Amino acid sequence: MSAYDSAHGTGLAGGATPSHTVGPFYGYALPFPGGGDMAPVGHPDAISVHGRVYDGAGAPVPDALLELWQPDPAGEPVRLPGSMRRDQVTGGHAGRDGVTFTGWGRVATDADGRWAARTLRPGARPGHAPYLSVCVFARGLTRHLYTRLYVPQDAEAGSAGARPADPLLASLDADRRGTLMAKAGPTPGAYRFDIRLQGDEETVFLDFR
Repeated sequence: MSAYDSAHGTGLAGGATPSHTVGPFYGYALPFPGGGDMAPVGHPDAISVHGRVYDGAGAPVPDALLELWQPDPAGEPVRLPGSMRRDQVTGGHAGRDGVTFTGWGRVATDADGRWAARTLRPGARPGHAPYLSVCVFARGLTRHLYTRLYVPQDAEAGSAGARPADPLLASLDADRRGTLMAKAGPTPGAYRFDIRLQGDEETVFLDFR
């Protein structure tokens, strides 16, 4: 990388280039069919998570991209290949076989900022509440953002009273903690999780180290 000399419009070796935003993204690039179908087809314990992405003015973001990853229902990291693998013949994505749970998904928002994925409940590590990790790419951001999605009853009644012991949840005020909690919908097994990039109800975002 090289630094940009604004006075002369030239690059200087050894420095950083000016920042560019990480979005928007276009429909023919990173998203792929079935990217939100993380749970095996017909799995009886599948849940759906969905929501909208809003900008600082409260307007939906129509071209954001979300990546989700999580442990399996036993709380173990999923190490199976196939989250996304290019088909060498068609150029499509061959990694999703509809049977294997890979613990990873990628979904784009639609014209109204909506997104959705179907997955399995993540298991918990000892002393932690179970959660899905979420990475957000969107227009106006110079870096992608990391956050977590907790299913409320899992966070409250997780193993050995996980919520009080969960380091992140315990460190947040109740109103900030609420931005990480999905909300149960009228349909069993369906949870809504809106992401607000800025504003009074801004979602808690995390450093990834």
